[in-house]
Order: sequence, then structure tokens, then C-alpha cells
Amino acid sequence: MIVWINGAFGAGKTSAARELIDLIPNSTFYDPELTGTGLGSLLPQKKFAEVSDFQDLPIWRRLVVDTAAALLAEVGGVLVVPMTLLRQEYRDEIFGGLASRRIAVRHVLLSPEETILRQRIAHRAEFPDDPVNTDGTGQWAYDRIETYRSALDWITRDAHTIDNSALTPHETAEHIAEAVRTGAAPACEIVQTPDPTAETVAAGVLLFDEHDRVLLVDPTYKPGWEFPGGVVEAGEAPAQAGIREVAEEIGIHLAQTPKLLVVDWEAPRPPGYGGLRLLFDGGTLLSADAQRLLLPGSELRGWRFVTEEEAATLLPPTRFERLRWALRARERSAVLNLEAGVPVG
Repeated sequence: MIVWINGAFGAGKTSAARELIDLIPNSTFYDPELTGTGLGSLLPQKKFAEVSDFQDLPIWRRLVVDTAAALLAEVGGVLVVPMTLLRQEYRDEIFGGLASRRIAVRHVLLSPEETILRQRIAHRAEFPDDPVNTDGTGQWAYDRIETYRSALDWITRDAHTIDNSALTPHETAEHIAEAVRTGAAPACEIVQTPDPTAETVAAGVLLFDEHDRVLLVDPTYKPGWEFPGGVVEAGEAPAQAGIREVAEEIGIHLAQTPKLLVVDWEAPRPPGYGGLRLLFDGGTLLSADAQRLLLPGSELRGWRFVTEEEAATLLPPTRFERLRWALRARERSAVLNLEAGVPVG
């Protein structure tokens, strides 16, 4: 299990985490900032110069998952992780990756009053070796207070919140330990199947409203929007896998077998293995039926019908190319063969 302590820079996460390992038996401290610092020595400086925060580096997010999993495999018990996560898509990627390793995460937010927070940042500025205060003034932390405010909406829905304005680090740790012990800070509901170990076949289903807009869903466990669908299980027909996934993900039971639109070969790109990606036409989903969509909170947080232009801003590029050609296939009543999103043959 992981206890992930979130909060603004200067909220007291690290000091509370160090106290917490004395309160939770068989617990270990892991600061992902050390991983970011290590990357500064490993990566070419031009790579680091491309981002303003090491969290923006995909390798950092992957290494946080790998390191946490390796630590738990080595020492067992509970991992206490103090780390600010303000971008929901990064939380999705990291917590989803941990879920795929069957590692439960209890998410706690330390939320002192802003006046107190600013005072703490000013106090930290007295210590020039503090990595948060890279300019020696704490300005870096001050500049991110607004980003923290903007992220509070999703964080407070996801995490157990503790106002530690008037609490010492030890008292804060006691509150966290009690929340974990009583279940007030429950395990995050994110679920994800284990990472594949070989090429996979996945089936997605496109559903359309009366205006020919396509349905997209917003997964909790990875960045970017997606089509309803998932990996085809052993011995399962791809079209039937699409029907099953639509029923499981959004509670819609398709009456007819969907028609195939595209077959896309996705090249292996480490750490992924690639494989075949099929998109089917699930037909029209009437507005009245769409209002009955049931989303599993552990997998999907939202849905919407979008135009092709809107989809371009929501889907990762490879998924959008797959959708774009699927729409062309639908217009032509044809089936297209793609390789990495490009028609062949």
C-alpha cells in the first residue's frame, strides 16, 4: 500500500511524511523528488531544458511507478510518498500504473490556509539548499499557488483532506495515520489491468448521437480521452469483446453486432508491446439512451459526444488518426487497413 501525501509546495508534506513512518508499522519513506534530481544527472541537459518541471518528463512518471513498485517488492509494508501532484492526467498515469501492479494508493491532501502556506514558504526560503527554493527566495513555490488553487476541485474529490494550518508535523502525521487506520482515507478506486507482456488485440466501439458526433470517455487511470472498448480476452471474438466492454464501461447493451471500420497495427514502442487495434461502428445512441449511461467511477470519470474537430483536441494523436480513418471508412461503407494510423493496401 502507498500513502500518497499531496498538497501545495510548502504545505508540510515531507515533514509530516517523516513523522508518519514512525506511526505506521513497517513503513518506508520514498520522495519522488529524488528521482527527479537523479534524472538531472542522467539526462542530457537539453532534454531537461525542454520542461519547466521534471514532472513533465514521461520518464519521471514511469520511474516513480517502477521505483515505488520495486521498493514495495523489496521491503513490503507501506510506502509513504510526499509529492505534489497538481495535474490530473499525471495523477491518472501514476496511480493507474500503480493500480496495474495491484498496489493500492491512499491519497491524502494537506490543505493549510493560504496565509499559513505563504508563511511556511517564506520560512523555507531561509534554507538555500532546499530544492523547492532553487532561487533562494521561494518564488518558485509562490508562483505555483495559483496552479494549486486551480487543481483543488479535482484533488478534493479524490483525496482525504486535512487542514494542517494549526498542526505540527507530528500532529499532522497522527491525523493521516488515523485516516488510514479508520478508512477515512480509502484506497483510490482506480483500477487497471496489468501491463501486457506481449502484443495485444484491442476492440473499440464508436457510438454516435443524432448529429453524428462520436462518444468519447475520460479514463481515470491514464491521460487523454478514449473510445469505449478494451483488450480482447483469450478465446473471445473481437466484436463480442467490444460489446462486452461497452456494457461494462457505460452500461449500454448493444442489440446488434457492430460493424468493423478499421484494423490498425500499432507498432511496439517500449515500454508498450503494440498489437492490433480494431474500431467498430456501434450505431446511433439516442439522446434519451445516452442519459442512462452508467460510468464506473473506478475507470471512467466522464463522457461526451464530440465532433471530429473537437476529438482532435482530446485524443492522443495516434488515437485521433485511428478515429479519423474510421470516420472515413464509415462514410464509404468500407473497411480500412491501417499501419500506425496510415492506410495501406
